Amino acid sequence: MNKNEKKPVKVIPIILGVLIIIGVIFGVKEYLYYSNHVDTDDAQIDADISPVVTRVGGYVDSIFFEENQKVTESQLLVKLDDRDYNIKVEQALAAQNGARAGIGVSRSQIGSMVANSASAKAQVESAKAKLWQANMDYKRYANLVKDGSIPQQQFDQAKVQRDVAQAAYQAAEDQYKAVHEQVGTTQSQLQVTNIAVDQRQADVDFAKLQLSYTHIKAPATGIVSKKNVQRGQLVQAGQTLFSVVNENSIYVTANFKETQLQDIREGNKVDVVVDAYPDAKIEGTVYNFSPATGAKFSLLPPDNATGNFVKVVQRVPVKIKINASKEVMEKLRPGMSVKVSVLTK
Repeated sequence: MNKNEKKPVKVIPIILGVLIIIGVIFGVKEYLYYSNHVDTDDAQIDADISPVVTRVGGYVDSIFFEENQKVTESQLLVKLDDRDYNIKVEQALAAQNGARAGIGVSRSQIGSMVANSASAKAQVESAKAKLWQANMDYKRYANLVKDGSIPQQQFDQAKVQRDVAQAAYQAAEDQYKAVHEQVGTTQSQLQVTNIAVDQRQADVDFAKLQLSYTHIKAPATGIVSKKNVQRGQLVQAGQTLFSVVNENSIYVTANFKETQLQDIREGNKVDVVVDAYPDAKIEGTVYNFSPATGAKFSLLPPDNATGNFVKVVQRVPVKIKINASKEVMEKLRPGMSVKVSVLTK
């Protein structure tokens, strides 16, 4: 009996020694790990989610997608009834054509008036020459009548011819000025018509732009979700129809404690473990840091100015770019919980 009682006494120290050795190994391993890594499980998958908002109102004519369907950028997803907008385009084009026709009429009038102006100018020059000749005859006859070389009647006739030439010259000048003013007025009207054509072109562009908004396309390649539109539904400008999760913008937002940020730097390697797919190998890189803590961006940010507060360790969102196979990336969804480990050394 004494021999049998001594055996457990030797086994207990051995077991304790093994446990101490295991504890030391575990402690050293944990120390080496946490001296080179910063971990947090307060992290999740994020992505750019684009809400698609209609820019014009109208009735939904066709829908070309299903809920949770993968779409490509610029793919037509919804078409509104565009008959009203087509009519507006036609009206704008008709108004533009009318304005252009006015330009043609004004240019034709200007051409005719320029020809009349040239003719009036020639008449002025002709009347001016006749007036000069009449003045010369009048002066010459004035000297001759003094000498008695010609009768007074011939002198009076030269005076009448001079007055007639003067009146003809004045009439030709008045006509030329009137035609010239008409040309200037018509040119001003042409400028106004050109401005009107430009305005009509702007109306046409705007009408076509409004028409293009009846074709609602995917803003990015990704998965359509939160479908809130049905065929025949009347939608208003500014109404959200659905959202597209951009598949090329998947990243991780990790909320580290402020006391953990000392050794984290941009470019540090990161191991990412997704709760839904723990066996998937996902690596990442620290991309940037939020400019403020999460509490500051909350609906009611804390105000510690009164001094009556409880100090709480704050968390700072850190954006982590991830790198994984295409198959794994297609499985990730915004909102999934993950655990990240940043290699600091």
